[in-house]
Amino acid sequence: MSEEYGNDLVTITDDEGNEYVLEHLHTLEYKDTFYMAFLPTDLDEDDEDYGLIILKVIEENGEEILGSVDEQDELEQVYELFAEVLFDDESEENVPQ
Repeated sequence: MSEEYGNDLVTITDDEGNEYVLEHLHTLEYKDTFYMAFLPTDLDEDDEDYGLIILKVIEENGEEILGSVDEQDELEQVYELFAEVLFDDESEENVPQ
């Protein structure tokens, strides 16, 4: 099986009907809520809008959907958790022993 495309790709639609394809990087649980980290696939890394996108899993009418994290404190705390998981492994490999 080829993993040419890396992680899972997810297509989401915003409130205005715009579709975005995101690459799912990681999922974690924080305070009984699941959060998912993504990177946009349709933006160049040099684009000012390029960066980590964090969405949370919300249950609505018995279905799980992805929603934005509206509280700034919540977003900062969850971002720090994702940063530890996604970025600390890389930096530890380069630290001389």
